[in-house]
Amino acid sequence: MSYPPTYQAPWWLPGSHLQTIWPLARKGPLPDYRRERWDTPDGDFIDLDWAPGGRDDAPLLVLFHGLEGSSRSHYARTLMRAASKRGWRGVVPHFRGCSGTPNRLARAYHSGDSDEIDWILRRLRGIAGDAPLFAAGVSLGGNALLKWLGERGAQAGSLLQAAAAVCPPLDLTISGHALGRGFNRLYTLHFLDTLKRKALAKCERHPGLFDAQRIRRARNLYEFDDAYTAPVHGFAGADDYWRRASSKPWLGAITCPTLLLNAANDSFVPLAALPAADELSPAVAFERSADGGHVGFLAGPWPGCQDWLAARLMKHFDTKLDGAT
Repeated sequence: MSYPPTYQAPWWLPGSHLQTIWPLARKGPLPDYRRERWDTPDGDFIDLDWAPGGRDDAPLLVLFHGLEGSSRSHYARTLMRAASKRGWRGVVPHFRGCSGTPNRLARAYHSGDSDEIDWILRRLRGIAGDAPLFAAGVSLGGNALLKWLGERGAQAGSLLQAAAAVCPPLDLTISGHALGRGFNRLYTLHFLDTLKRKALAKCERHPGLFDAQRIRRARNLYEFDDAYTAPVHGFAGADDYWRRASSKPWLGAITCPTLLLNAANDSFVPLAALPAADELSPAVAFERSADGGHVGFLAGPWPGCQDWLAARLMKHFDTKLDGAT
């Protein structure tokens, strides 16, 4: 089935929240992943899930997942299946603590962890060999990827043929506070359920480093980030973390061909967080559909399928194969 280049929501799926939530119930089959563990330079580890198939000389597609996501997320399943179907190699590196096994260190992961992105992509560049290497990031993973692209500039282009970011928060202050208001508070409670449990487990393994009571009392992401994420990753507090980890200030410095895909009705990413034309590098193609919710983009007749997003990303990467423009 072919899909239009610009996303159009099915008539039967109205509104931001339905377009965000219903795709979670339409997860496709889980690929037969092969898991690999890498030790990190600082004595920790990450787990990577490799999609089946793909020749050793085939393009390699890497996906950085969103907040509390994994290779089991709906978008990861679809994109990795799409890579396998065309004979590409595909891999989902898990941010620390997101693979189902707690990581060793007190730290976890965060929205601006571009140094982790750099280490992962440099190692994957070696694995890709002479084949094209493509990177996609979703939500938190998209923000971290964009920040890395802007910080590294031309160096990023020497590692990647092209990149894509789907529904990244861009301005963490605007997007973070938006998640603490209205219906969005239900999403926040969902995130906090696992974030708090992981952080409190770290309090037990690393006594004296954190204020467990503050973590327990956190009612929103700001309070959680202020109590745990910011201090454990070297930020002065949530305000400092959200300011320094935002990718929006780096969009003008990107040189690698990059697709930035957002939905105008994404309640996680208000319109005020989106970039103006003069904030974008010529290398960034910014597409904003009217609908789609937050990483929804469900398509087709009832009950819908996930294929539109994978097809759109693959079309972007296809244009960069063999130097095509």
